[in-house]
Amino acid sequence: MKIVKTFFQILMLYGFYLIGVWIKDGLEIFIPGSIIGMLLLFLCLYFKLIPTNFLEAGTSLLLRHMPLLFIPVTVGVLNFLDLFFSKGIGLFFIAMISTLLVMGVTGLVSQTLIRKKELNS
Repeated sequence: MKIVKTFFQILMLYGFYLIGVWIKDGLEIFIPGSIIGMLLLFLCLYFKLIPTNFLEAGTSLLLRHMPLLFIPVTVGVLNFLDLFFSKGIGLFFIAMISTLLVMGVTGLVSQTLIRKKELNS
C-alpha cells in the first residue's frame, strides 16, 4: 500500500509540473514551467490546501535519489569542454559565487522557519 501511496504522491508532484508548463505555454511567459509548478505547489502548501504529510513519502523518495538525477547533466557538460577550456576561470567564479549565494539564502530561510516553528510550539 505504501508503494501505491508514494506513486500517487509523485504523480501529484508531476501534475504540478505539468500545470506549470501548461500555464507557461498558454501565457507565453519566459519563466520555466517547472518554476511555475513549484510556486503553485508552494502556494497550495502555504494556504494549507494540501497537507504537508500528504506529500511526505513521495518527496522523501525523490530527495533520497536526487544525486542520480544530476548524472545526465554532468555527462551532458562533456559536450561543451571547449567552452570550459576557453572561459573556464570565469565560469568557475560564477559557479562558486552563485553556490555561496544559494547556500547563504537557504541557510537564512531555514533558520527563519525553524525560529517561527519554535515560537509557535
